[in-house]
Amino acid sequence: MMKTANKCYQATTAEAEAGRKWWVVDARDRVLGRLAVKVANVLMGKHKPTYTPHIDSGDFVIVLNAGKVKVTGTRKKQQVIYQRYSGYPSGLREMTMDAMLQRHPERVLEAAVRRMLPKNAMAKRMLTRLRLFTAETHNHQAQQPEALPL
Repeated sequence: MMKTANKCYQATTAEAEAGRKWWVVDARDRVLGRLAVKVANVLMGKHKPTYTPHIDSGDFVIVLNAGKVKVTGTRKKQQVIYQRYSGYPSGLREMTMDAMLQRHPERVLEAAVRRMLPKNAMAKRMLTRLRLFTAETHNHQAQQPEALPL
C-alpha cells in the first residue's frame, strides 16, 4: 500500500481568533429570513475558505436598524409566536411577532439568527459576536467594520 500525504486543511483555534473581522450590515427593508441566513453564516465562519466545523472561526457582525426588517407573508406577524418561561407555575409568556417588533424589535432578528446556528455549546459563543442596534449608529467605529456584501 502506498502512503499519501494528508491534504486536508484544519484551522486551529489561534488562527481562527487571529483572523476575525468586523462586518456591518443595514437591516432596513431586508427580508428577515434571508438576512438571518447571511448573518448566521458569517458568525459560523462558513464564508471563509478556512472553515472548520469544530473550530469557532466566525467573524463579528454589527446589524443596524434591526427592528426595521421586512417580514413577508400576509399574516406572518400574527402567526409567529415567541415563548419564554420564567420557571414558575403559570410562568409561560407568549408574544406575537407584531408585539415583539413593537416592544423589543432587535429580539426578532436575534431569535431568527440563534435558531439558524448549530445546536451546541459553540452557538452561545457565536451569538456573543452578534451586535444588534435599532438605530443608524453603533459604538464600534474603533474596530473599523466593513460593509457585509449581501
